[in-house]
Amino acid sequence: MYRRRRQVVFGALLLVIALAIGGVVALTGALAGSPEPQAVSTPGASSAPSQGSAPSGTAEASPSASPTPVCDFNLMTVAAKTDKPAYGPEEKPLLTMTITNGGTAPCEVNVGTSQMEYLLMSGSDRIFSSKDCQTGGEDLIKTIQPGKSETANFPWQRNRTLEGCASIAAMPGAGGAYYTFEARLGNKASPKVAFQLN
Repeated sequence: MYRRRRQVVFGALLLVIALAIGGVVALTGALAGSPEPQAVSTPGASSAPSQGSAPSGTAEASPSASPTPVCDFNLMTVAAKTDKPAYGPEEKPLLTMTITNGGTAPCEVNVGTSQMEYLLMSGSDRIFSSKDCQTGGEDLIKTIQPGKSETANFPWQRNRTLEGCASIAAMPGAGGAYYTFEARLGNKASPKVAFQLN
């Protein structure tokens, strides 16, 4: 009986030792099979920017330079003016043409006599044109700044002309007759202004 009890105790002791050894071996194997964590590289993923470097593709585009304004001849205007609204029998009207740049860019304009015309009418009757007897009209290129003007004056001798400078003896009527003056520069014409000859 005593020997059998010793065998049971001895067997139980061996079982505990075997289990302890097996646990140690299993734990050692588990630790040996677990490598240290490694950095994982994901294909296509961009790395975080280092300090002091700008993320690629996030820099704001520099504003493009403003385009240089271009002259718009449609904004060039021509105006006509006389120095007085009415003239006495011995007074000669001074006709003024004003060319104004209403755009936002400088314009080079031919303001020479080759382009100018001072035209006088009395109703539908063509009285005078500075082109009729003009010889050798000249070109004169001027740069007119935005909002600025060029003016040209023409003293009218109270004479009458015909196209081609044909001879004419008639003189413009006086005694309170009304006339209109239109200034022309190339293909641009001013509004007509009226004046009176006494």
